[in-house]
Amino acid sequence: MMTANATITRELQSLFGETELTPQPTHDDIPTLWTTKDKVHDVLRYLKTDTAKPYKMLYDLTAIDERVRNGRQNQPDSDFTVVYHLLSFDRNEDVRIKVPLKGEYPSIPTITDIWQSANWYEREVWDMFGITIEGHPNLRRILMPPTWKGHPLRKEHPARRTELGRFTLTEEKDEREEKAEQFHPGEWGMTRHRDGTDFMFLNLGPHHTGTHGILRIVLELDGEEIIDAVVDIGFHHRGAEKMGERQSWHTYIPYTDRIDYLAGVLNNFPYVLAVEKLAGIEAPDKAKVIRVMLAELYRIASHLVWYGTFAQDLGQLSPVFFTFTDREHIYSITEAICGFRLHPAWFRIGGVTYDLPRGWDKLVRDFLDYFPPRLDEYDRLVMQNRIIKARTKGVGSLTLDEAVEWGITGPNLRACGFAWDFRKKRPYSGYDQFEFDIPTATHGDSYDRAAVRVQEMRQSLRIIEQCMKNMPDGPYKSEHPLATPPLKEHTMHDIETLITHFLNVSWGPVIPAGEAAFGIEAAKGNNTYYLVSDGNTVSYRTRIRTPSFPHLQVIPEMSRGLEVADLIAIMGSLDFIMGDVDR
Repeated sequence: MMTANATITRELQSLFGETELTPQPTHDDIPTLWTTKDKVHDVLRYLKTDTAKPYKMLYDLTAIDERVRNGRQNQPDSDFTVVYHLLSFDRNEDVRIKVPLKGEYPSIPTITDIWQSANWYEREVWDMFGITIEGHPNLRRILMPPTWKGHPLRKEHPARRTELGRFTLTEEKDEREEKAEQFHPGEWGMTRHRDGTDFMFLNLGPHHTGTHGILRIVLELDGEEIIDAVVDIGFHHRGAEKMGERQSWHTYIPYTDRIDYLAGVLNNFPYVLAVEKLAGIEAPDKAKVIRVMLAELYRIASHLVWYGTFAQDLGQLSPVFFTFTDREHIYSITEAICGFRLHPAWFRIGGVTYDLPRGWDKLVRDFLDYFPPRLDEYDRLVMQNRIIKARTKGVGSLTLDEAVEWGITGPNLRACGFAWDFRKKRPYSGYDQFEFDIPTATHGDSYDRAAVRVQEMRQSLRIIEQCMKNMPDGPYKSEHPLATPPLKEHTMHDIETLITHFLNVSWGPVIPAGEAAFGIEAAKGNNTYYLVSDGNTVSYRTRIRTPSFPHLQVIPEMSRGLEVADLIAIMGSLDFIMGDVDR
């Protein structure tokens, strides 16, 4: 993240008082200030609307169960902490506002009147931590089933299946669960009748090819016209953040692959960068370039799945077979380098797993020669197809202000005409050394979202070619003592290094106490890991800010007044995946 700018800290303290806003140093240098439950609403509104170059995007909202945490020197006493992460595009800076809460089940005022996108985030805070959001328009479970007992990210909640009793599904329980999933329109402000019109309610999903995973959208319909929609998520929730509290810093890396499970190492990237920020580790140059090359290969692989399924959603059956075949060419490269294809888990704290194998450059060169003509063919087949254009142009449009309000990032934001890309705005892993452009569009509709992704694949090819031609010599992993696992050649010199290697592999490194967030430009938008360490071999709190979560929240806004077929086009153009949404 960006280096802290003390200006906003002084500005807030001068306006609200130094006693009301207490700064906290962090490893990521994001300005972090503690305020009170009574003041937080005013502070956040000021940051969004009143300060010069405002923080217009609510980038993330989460909480921390502080009750058993060590290493909290000079922080306000609290049982729970609510954390607001804001982003200012004008400043290219973030600010983090934290609120300490006392009590077993505390509460905090809603900010849905400031940001519409806060709705889902606040529901998640209540669902996961049991923190009541006062004034929330519809506070209910979002990731867990309605009948779930407890709040999973509280420290007393079990983290492993073996800690729970034996599961049985009686007939009575089955009926109770089914009844709890029934949709009641009145609970969502909907009506069955209005102005002499009877509305129909349709379940789209949770098993529907157009939902790209287990997702339910309840549609209020007047004939084919969508009057309103309710997005029901959580069917794919696997407790990824909870797992971060039980795995060592190193052994958690394979779990990150399963978030956006089409994007491979792009999931490893923000996690290891955040750990390295906490530990003070700098990866060597060769490791940085290898990371970039693999990240761009997986960006193309992810976009290829989107490309084929997007066309399939709109009625074209051939492209999905072509694009999946091309993805196999990428997997032949990643399998040779990483040993794995879909879930490589190949990045490491301090670098990558191994050096590049002999012949890697020929594999990459062959793909660089093979793929551009294929993209040209897909342009003619899909993007220039008049039926595709008719189905997508002007459908599901978002203005730039609307996109920022809802927390939209990545290609979906750039389709609104805004050239914002973390690789350019906040270069990491040496991205500032590469020549590439940021594709944008102008209308923010379903066609433009597709057009941006198509052009992004061409830019990724440019980056990969530069990696291939300019791959530096040198080590592929840092020699920092907290890099995991340590370099094997160091372990056989004496018993001390062998013991260190054994402990680092089995228990993992002891990461210094502190907090750090790191965000990257992932395939579907901005992906950030916010890690809290209390000086142990495991993370105290692992927060995953994924792009798909806010992207799904905007679906009702985009689809009202359109038809069901238009909704399918909108969902296809958003490019979400439910592992990325539900975590």
